[in-house]
Amino acid sequence: MIAESLLQGRKVRLRPVEEGDLPLFVRWLNDPEVRYWLAISEDPELSIDSEQEWYEEMRGDLTRIVWVIQTLEGRPIGDVELRDIDETHGRAALGIAIGEKEYWSRGYSTDAMRQVLRYAFEDMELRRVELYTDEDNVRGIRCYEKCGFVREGLLRARRLRQGQPVNAVIMSVLREDWQA
Repeated sequence: MIAESLLQGRKVRLRPVEEGDLPLFVRWLNDPEVRYWLAISEDPELSIDSEQEWYEEMRGDLTRIVWVIQTLEGRPIGDVELRDIDETHGRAALGIAIGEKEYWSRGYSTDAMRQVLRYAFEDMELRRVELYTDEDNVRGIRCYEKCGFVREGLLRARRLRQGQPVNAVIMSVLREDWQA
């Protein structure tokens, strides 16, 4: 589902995805350095047509909310989403990608994630948000831990990256931990 809410942080603003954003998504998600850390790293490169299809599907998917991350000056730099939303059990998974590499390691992901977690726990009243990340994603894990995520386990050979199995860490944050 396209996010209906605007979320404002200290460094970023999260806004709804627009059809005009799709060329950015194609560029970001086809960049080898960006793809390296994403679950889609082994998938074929994306095209405008495939992103248009994703956009149409996402608009009607009630188990997913996607925002574009933009700087306070209005520059789109990535996206963040809650997916696999299960309101009955009060949980969702989080995914994030900063496609503009000059914004890596500068606090933009941390700020975006904090806004999404606030939305998930306060507005949606979820009790758990989880994510999976590559075991060697030191930069990402540091960001997630700053946002309150804790490591729960290791999933051996969870995905392939450049044809090689990669272990993943599952991490989560619970509402009561986040509120503390």
